[in-house]
Amino acid sequence: MKWIKLDRSKIKVSGKKSKFALKGIQEEHKAFLHNLLTNDINNLPAGKFNYNLRLKENGHPIQDFFVFNFGDYFILDTDEDAKKIIDEFNRLKLSLQVNFEDLTPNMEHMYIYGEGAKEFIKGILGQDLEDFSFIEKDGAIIAKNFLRVGEEGYDIFGKIDSILEKLNPQDQIDNEKFEKDRIKNCVPKIGKELKEGYLPLETPIADYAISYNKGCYVGQEAIARVYFRGKTPRTMVKLELEDASITEGEKILSGDKKVGEITSISPDRKVALGYVLRAFLDKPIQTESGKKVKILGECRLGGKADN
Repeated sequence: MKWIKLDRSKIKVSGKKSKFALKGIQEEHKAFLHNLLTNDINNLPAGKFNYNLRLKENGHPIQDFFVFNFGDYFILDTDEDAKKIIDEFNRLKLSLQVNFEDLTPNMEHMYIYGEGAKEFIKGILGQDLEDFSFIEKDGAIIAKNFLRVGEEGYDIFGKIDSILEKLNPQDQIDNEKFEKDRIKNCVPKIGKELKEGYLPLETPIADYAISYNKGCYVGQEAIARVYFRGKTPRTMVKLELEDASITEGEKILSGDKKVGEITSISPDRKVALGYVLRAFLDKPIQTESGKKVKILGECRLGGKADN
């Protein structure tokens, strides 16, 4: 079992019921999040959470959030600065009665995953957790979330000292090893694969991040237009590198034609993630600096790359 302490912001989002339903939603804080983010917040049950992107009008991602439903309020988990997000959301809410509170100073966050993680959590809770569900115990929120690195794993945040005491310090990993597992398992990351110039539909995270029947949100038209056409022309791939000097952001060429980009490189410099046009998945490719790369396949979560 591996564990790591994460630097994540926590934002409480609360509000009150309106006399008038906004697009069928009476709770103004729920309506605000539902109409801003990509996933279905309105029908998210208490005790559950989901993964969301915030998009530009063109459908390109700018932020991501895990949204936890506590019944009367939500908690947003993000790697963005809480103050920046709260200031931005206060401008966006207009006349809606929505309150935002920065909980970050009082909430430490760690993540455990890999072999033995399930048994460890069961020993604490006395039960198994379903995917995308959470339980609060002694001030700690424990959530089953494989989307961090594509393996069975659990977020634990809040008052976590008593759980930290149960962990073996030798099992703690650093950010470099965590990043290596993310890339190995084909998990796209905000600012890397999920960024301006690319649609989330080109990644395997789309099935977990986007509701296609929730109605309007910022960027929805761009997403729907591409989604209902079928497969995207470009897709996220796992790559094998033959040269350790290749850098993130390098363009991928087939002959003289630009066909993709390298977006993440594993700390061991052997494997990378990137995008390639589907029409060139079976063609020889190299970077713009002339270095050879090999496509291992189209990304699927869990490290799978379909050849």
